[in-house]
Amino acid sequence: MNSTIQPISLFDLALAFIPVLLGLYLLFTWSLNVKQASYALLRMLLQLLMIGYVLSFIFYSDQGWLIALILVMMVVISSWIALDTIKEQRWLLLKSAIISIALGGGITLLLMTQGILKLDPWYQPKILIPLAGMMFANAMNSVSIAAERFVSELKNNNDYLVARNLALNAATIPVVNSLFAVGLVSLPGMMTGQILSGVSPLIAARYQILVMCMIFSSAIITAFIFLLLTKSTTLDNSLNNYLKKG
Repeated sequence: MNSTIQPISLFDLALAFIPVLLGLYLLFTWSLNVKQASYALLRMLLQLLMIGYVLSFIFYSDQGWLIALILVMMVVISSWIALDTIKEQRWLLLKSAIISIALGGGITLLLMTQGILKLDPWYQPKILIPLAGMMFANAMNSVSIAAERFVSELKNNNDYLVARNLALNAATIPVVNSLFAVGLVSLPGMMTGQILSGVSPLIAARYQILVMCMIFSSAIITAFIFLLLTKSTTLDNSLNNYLKKG
């Protein structure tokens, strides 16, 4: 198989924004939030361009403390973003989000990199950072869904146990759907990237199975820990009182 990836010129890359402009126009015709979508696209463009330069530096770094610092930053930032759907309660639940993402994503990342892949040294950035990104992003989405549903159920005057169970169930829906769809509807990013780089589809499939197992477990563990940690906030009425004031 060809082991090289065809480079993308800036002109060719610009062509990708043609359907993007169409999508924005469709939002505009129905008077939807074009500004937010445009801002998100601009953020995506700037963030990916910046991270390209940053990763070029990080991937050649041989400093374990720097990689550890980056992992901590990823946890904190993902925790903050996860609670964007409940901005008014963000500070009340931020600590729970940080702990749950650190544990839920961290446990699966540790097993993957040290137990299965056996990285040596443990901080090999070319492998650790992309995998950490997948784990923490998945954990972030799990917390985001669980938090939004949990707060919504409390606003509907459900007690903690009912809100907790419904929130955990909601958090599992995307990851379960992805398990049903993988290989039939979609080829996930990691598998696609490996195939494009010339790796055998059979080997790429093994790596993707590994990733899907880690994604599933990190989503469930993270949401479970987050909802357990919110129990103290709920029982001491700080969250409930805040919701009543709102």
